[in-house]
Order: sequence, then C-alpha cells, then structure tokens
Amino acid sequence: MSSKSLSPVAALVSVTVIGHNSTSVMENIHNTNAATPKAGGVHHSYHHHHGLVRKIIKIATVCVAVTLVSLLFYICVFPGGGSYYDPLFSAKSQDPLDEVLRNASMKDKTIIVTTLNDAWAEPNSIFDLFLESFCIGNNTKRLLKHLVVICLDQKAYARCVALHPHCYQLYTEGANFTSEAAFMSSDYLHMMWRRIQFLTSILEKGYSFVFTDTDIMWLRDPFPQFFPDADFQIACDYFRGDSYDVNNLPNGGFTYVISNKRTTKFYNFWYFSRQAYPNNHDQDVLNKIKSDPFITTIGLKMRFLDTKYFGGFCQPSKDLNLVCTMHANCCVGLDNKVNDLKILLQDWRNYMALPPSSSSSSSSPSSNSTKTPTTMPSWTVPQNCRYTFLFLLASTPSLSYAFCQCFLHFYIHSNSHDLMDHVLQIIYKKFKAFVYIYEIGFCRRCSFLLHSYSCASGRVRSGLSLKLTSSSSSFMT
Repeated sequence: MSSKSLSPVAALVSVTVIGHNSTSVMENIHNTNAATPKAGGVHHSYHHHHGLVRKIIKIATVCVAVTLVSLLFYICVFPGGGSYYDPLFSAKSQDPLDEVLRNASMKDKTIIVTTLNDAWAEPNSIFDLFLESFCIGNNTKRLLKHLVVICLDQKAYARCVALHPHCYQLYTEGANFTSEAAFMSSDYLHMMWRRIQFLTSILEKGYSFVFTDTDIMWLRDPFPQFFPDADFQIACDYFRGDSYDVNNLPNGGFTYVISNKRTTKFYNFWYFSRQAYPNNHDQDVLNKIKSDPFITTIGLKMRFLDTKYFGGFCQPSKDLNLVCTMHANCCVGLDNKVNDLKILLQDWRNYMALPPSSSSSSSSPSSNSTKTPTTMPSWTVPQNCRYTFLFLLASTPSLSYAFCQCFLHFYIHSNSHDLMDHVLQIIYKKFKAFVYIYEIGFCRRCSFLLHSYSCASGRVRSGLSLKLTSSSSSFMT
C-alpha cells in the first residue's frame, strides 16, 4: 500500500466527516430552496429539487454504511492493523531479520550464525547436539544468546523456535532444502551458494559474524584465539603451520568475518566467482580465488585458523586443553555424523569430569580452564566417519585430486602406515568399480603431489611411490 494510505482509524474518521458534510450540504440546499420566493412554476421546481436531495442523501447514507461494514471486516481480519503505513508505526515495515540480528547482537554488533534444514533439525539429530555442545562446553553457554539460526524451511523453523529465541526463516524461490542434500548435488550447491549470498547481506547490514556449520561442536569460547588484525579468518581441513599460508586447505564451515568495505567486496567477489567456476561449491571456489590479485587490491587481511584450536575429523585437535571447536568434516552421511558427534561429546564430558589444574583453579569462572591429569584423555573419533569421505572422493573422478591430498595427509601423519595400507584394500574390496578411477586419476596425481608432501613433512618413506604403484597394479589383477 502506498505511503498515502490511511490507517483504519483515520479512514473511519474521514468517512464519518464526509457523510456528515454531505448531509449538511443537502440540508443547506433544502433550506435555500425553501427560502426562495415562489413564482410561476416554482412550486413544481421545489418538489423536483426536494426529491433529488432525498435521493442524494440516500445514496450518501448507503455509501457510508458500506464503508463502515468494510472497515469492520478489515479490523476483524487484520486486528493488528495489517500492512498499512503509519508514520507512528513505520518500524513495523522493517525486515524481520533486522530485529532478529539486533536482539542477538553483541555490543560490537557481532553475531554467531548457523543454518538449519529439517533433516538436521530432527530430534536427537545434529541441531540438538550442536546446542548441547554450547551447554556442556567450557564458558560457551553464554554465547547462545548471540546465536542466530537461519532456517531453510518451515519445519526447521518450527523446531528452532521451540528450542531457541533467535530464529529466522530464509525463503529461497524455487528451492527445497528440507531433506539432506547429498554432497555436491545440485541442491547442495544451491544451498551453499545461497548461504554465501545471505552472509553478504549480513555484512552489508553492518554486522560482523562467526559463521559455524551446525555439525561443529563448540567446546570453548573461540574469540580469544581469533587474530585481532584480520578481516577474514577461516578454519582449515588441513593446516600447514602458517596462518598466512594460502596453501592451507580452508573449510568454509567456520569463519570469523569483520563487517567493513573490504569484506563486503570480498564476499560479493566470492559469490560472483561461482559463474567462472560452475558446478563447484563455495569452498572449492574459495581455494581458486584466495590468491587472486583482487584480494590484494582491496586490501583484505586473510588468516587461516590452526586446527590445534579449531579441529575436525580431517585433522583433529590433539590437545583437549586447547581445543575450541571440533567439526564433523571429512564425513559423509547424517547417521555417521550423529554417531561420531555423540561419541565426541562423551569424550568431552570425560575430559571435563577431570579435576582442574592448580593454575586454573583460582581463575575466574569465565576463563577457559585446563586439566592436568596423569593420563590425558584423547578423542575416540572419528569412527563411522573414518573412511566415508575417502570413499566418496575416490568414487568421483572430478574429486580424485582432493582424494589424493586426503590420503597422503593421512598416510604421512598416521601413527600406523599399516592402517592406511588397509584403506587401500577396503577401497578395492568394497568399491571394485572405482579401480579405473583409482589407477588413472589417483595414482598419477599422487605422484605429482608426493614431492611437496615429502618436503613439508619429511616423514614420507622412500618406498611410498613404489607402494602406491604396486598396490594399484595388484588391484588390476
């Protein structure tokens, strides 16, 4: 409705005034006619005008009555006043997201954001575990009041509002994000890029954010581990030891982004780069553009977060005294994620049940305390997730390069090379159809990457290249 529309009250007053004025005018006409001296034919004229006046009054009365009935109907259907514009209540016309962000914001206009669909919102699924991690984490429960959950469908929204105060339903025309989206499917790609587009709009509203996937468990307050001088910080699947090294393998599931002109330009650049790299998800495109001259031109300060603090199933944080978050990455399948995340939270409970160290016992309740037991507990995960991602990558020719990276990392850093040899045998026995992909795509690309990994780790055995070749040859027999 245009800004000139009237509120119900104003409209009612206007109609009443119009009706009253119409009656007054008719009465004036009547009085004027009555006061006119009668001449020849005047008597007939008087009766003619008198009948006309009565007809006009009847028409005006009917119009007033119809208007009043319409207003009563309007008020009954829209008791809150509907979508009309009133300068006194113009705030009601704002985007509902603004109110959600304002209510969840920290003093410096920082929020925590996650996305949710129905598949992950089911009871005893990912969302429940996500919220539980905040509750049992060390100094993390207070952060829940700053968490905004962006719901991708109606069922997820209904589930969210039943558990959490800051929920927002994001509508995407022509999309259905209700069910679990298979990795790299069209729905998955659409959902990932819709996320980047939406996060851009949050930056444009002036809010900084920590974006977190819902399958990331929050175990400690991460803010003390963020770099104070960076615009854009991102977690890694594999961290190479240098937070400035663009050769780190980032994971878009966890980012800390400051709202400014540089990050807004970067996110727009990231989003529109999808057109240059079709059929790639946001993380793949980020890997392609993270060294682009445009980033230097706009002056964006990018840093990569250490898996020592921000770990995952790809590269777990080894020190429970330092870990802030753990991500169920390198894992395919909702059931596998739920199973291993439940085990992870039990591992954390076992750790938190230990007595605090003497150095932290006198610290304030808001500090991130540490433990110093005789035997430090460690993660017992991944379990079901251990090989799922490798199998998926091995089965997808376009991802064989990434598969090679994953395998070599596991091989280099595994305490038992026999375990990784066992992975090769599992791939062969359970996925014989992948042999051709493995032979052509995997082995040749592993040879290409072998030198860089050897230089980086110094732990690759000289016989690894031979082992890969002999293993793949035996697969073909």
